[in-house]
Amino acid sequence: MTDPAFWRGKKVFLTGHTGFKGAWASLLLRRLGADVYGYALPPTHQSALFVAARIADDIKHRVADIRDLRTLRSAMAEAEPDIVIHMAAQALVRPSYEEPVETFATNVMGTVHVLEAARPLRSVQVILNVTSDKCYENNGMGAAFGEGDRLGGDDPYSNSKACAEFVTHSYRHSFFNATGAARVATARAGNVFGGGDWARDRLVPDAMQAFLAGEALRIRNPNSVRPWQHALDPVLGYLSLVERLAGNERFVGGWNFGPDAASEVPVGTVVDHLIALWGDGARWTADAGPHPHEAAYLRLDCAKARSELGWTPRLDLAQGLRLTVDWYKALREGRDLRSFSLDQLDQVTGAAQA
Repeated sequence: MTDPAFWRGKKVFLTGHTGFKGAWASLLLRRLGADVYGYALPPTHQSALFVAARIADDIKHRVADIRDLRTLRSAMAEAEPDIVIHMAAQALVRPSYEEPVETFATNVMGTVHVLEAARPLRSVQVILNVTSDKCYENNGMGAAFGEGDRLGGDDPYSNSKACAEFVTHSYRHSFFNATGAARVATARAGNVFGGGDWARDRLVPDAMQAFLAGEALRIRNPNSVRPWQHALDPVLGYLSLVERLAGNERFVGGWNFGPDAASEVPVGTVVDHLIALWGDGARWTADAGPHPHEAAYLRLDCAKARSELGWTPRLDLAQGLRLTVDWYKALREGRDLRSFSLDQLDQVTGAAQA
């Protein structure tokens, strides 16, 4: 459970706040009473959650690139944050094959820049680097990965996230190891979905765009298994981890935040749920490819977060997908998506108005 008393008045420097998960984090942090200072590139879609929920009206933010160290240093120093949450990333596997240099520059050197910008700031108490479940070296055997498993990755995206883990480890041991230094951790979440995501080559937003257009959803790998979860579940985990980090150094290191085993299902199962929820003749068809390599199985062992943080997912797969489909239907109907998104947030979290 998150503690509103902890967050009230806290200054949070959040990179990637214009992205899908970063926008949900922004809404939640403001609901809890935190002062959010965002740093990210502009949103990439006119109906992205950041735009649709009018998040810019409620936070301070700078539109800039984490690859620009000088600007990042200036923005973070100006914010004087208590907490830094790093979510900005090139966040997709398939585009990483097309733009490997950009992927490594953003995900690896971007992480270096965030840690370097935070290093001289005495105000910073906690730094959380959000990486990915794909940071693990995946042998395709289907076993759930625990935090102690080997890091790696064959594709540029997965490898870049493993590198970001190594960078964070190095900075924690080299520069944030003195008494009173900021406490540093990483968070590794599964395949997230929810309202306001328009990223290409991601299953749920691809489905929503196809269904809104009255087209068939094209599926690459219907049998691939992923740990599916609504974005608010891992975000709540991140905030729980930050609260513990602020009070106890033993919470440094890597943490998994994934769904219950029942939500680790094949792509085809998720598509069947989405079609049933959407109705209106929604359908899918196979996309024969060719396609670059993606792991057939990816599962997370989240026993550590459950036992040490008391964190558990609040939504099962069906509940999360229903909230998601409802959001896109609200968009189609011209509803006020700020109010709608906040209502969904409150359904999940019970967070009080700040």
